[in-house]
Amino acid sequence: MSVTNLAPWVTTVGAGTIDRNFPAEVILGNGHKITGVSLYSGKPLGKKMYPVVYPGKAGTLSVSLCMENSLDPEQVRGKIVICDRGSNPRVAKGLVVQKAGGVGMILSNGASNGEGLVGDAHIIPAVTVGVDEGDAIKAYASSRNPMATLNFKGTVVGIRPAPVVASFSGRGPNGLNPEILKPDLIAPGVNILAGWTDNVGPTGLDGDTRRTEFNILSGTSMACPHVSGAAALLKSAHPDWSPAMIKSAMMTTASLVNNQRKPMTDEAGGKPATAYDYGAGHLNLEQALDPGLVYDLTNDDYVNFLCSIGYGSKTIQVITRVPVVCNMKRKAAPENLNYPSIAVLFPTSSEGVVRRTFIRTVTNVGDVNSVYKVKVESPAKGVMITVKPDTLVFNGKVKKLSYTVTVMADSRNLRLGDVGAAFGAVSWLDGSHVVRSPIVVTQVSPL
Repeated sequence: MSVTNLAPWVTTVGAGTIDRNFPAEVILGNGHKITGVSLYSGKPLGKKMYPVVYPGKAGTLSVSLCMENSLDPEQVRGKIVICDRGSNPRVAKGLVVQKAGGVGMILSNGASNGEGLVGDAHIIPAVTVGVDEGDAIKAYASSRNPMATLNFKGTVVGIRPAPVVASFSGRGPNGLNPEILKPDLIAPGVNILAGWTDNVGPTGLDGDTRRTEFNILSGTSMACPHVSGAAALLKSAHPDWSPAMIKSAMMTTASLVNNQRKPMTDEAGGKPATAYDYGAGHLNLEQALDPGLVYDLTNDDYVNFLCSIGYGSKTIQVITRVPVVCNMKRKAAPENLNYPSIAVLFPTSSEGVVRRTFIRTVTNVGDVNSVYKVKVESPAKGVMITVKPDTLVFNGKVKKLSYTVTVMADSRNLRLGDVGAAFGAVSWLDGSHVVRSPIVVTQVSPL
């Protein structure tokens, strides 16, 4: 649970990889070649081999992390130094190594980053490797006369698989309002070409004298502009669409597969990703331009949602800037906010068969005369989903239709998996559109 920006009127964006990478190799003296990434563009080390040292093997945390003034020049001078990722900036570690007399750096991921690799414009020759490869290099560094060199391979495209959910991307569930699934979707956010100021070097460090108009950056701060730009294009193509309709179009048409036509995976552990990782899926702008059906929301819907989760009128007014009165007699259920995804919460104390019913309303933005049939992806054993009606018929007079989703679970047979949740979906199909809404089933402790 690391996702932030959880309000339902906010589009919460995670990050995925793209099919471009900047590979680099750590070539060990025993002949082994270990692939990592790097954006280093300076003078290469060439074929000459250098001694490899891991100063952190003694157990001092600041040394293993290559913190400022932590390295002993007598130990690292003229060597390639292994540094652990964490605490100080990745590129700053290289500067620490350089000041201590090191000729290069191998940056090893920790367990939290796994095999997720991010390229950096290092000041000195440096390669970032995954946690497993890092452990292997550290083991080699403890052998007799360990030697290595670093080889930089430039830009490579056509990487497979892609996209992959970035290891640093925020994960669900929604810790504030679990009735709303977050993140909403993911977009390209790893090794993205971006504009850059000439006031600082590409690392942003004071000691970096290089200047460039562009930089390669990674983060959800790179993924979000992709979605912002996509939303602007959708608004241009459909000026009458509300923000909620635009968000719905992006979510219900998002892709779930990579460029190998296989389910997306999680970079951190290599396992199949879930809706807690990618929300509705990966942004697919071409499909979002023609979503078929959308889920719309108004300001009043959001106000009713805030009332339903216990916000008082005065608190809500701070958000809306207009007077608000919560009608407790007509208090809406938070899970019935007309959202393009469904989060099903069953109490852990429930016994036997329990059920939850959700109401959703879709607006036809496709062909006037359209017929959609439902397709249900059951989340797990012990969970049954029914949708009524199972067919939606639109015409010139009928542009909006509602349906109910009933989720029943047998607590005696409920299997929620390692993450404590099961994942399914409800989709509406008309032969040319697939309007998909993810469903997450989980158990929560009653207050």
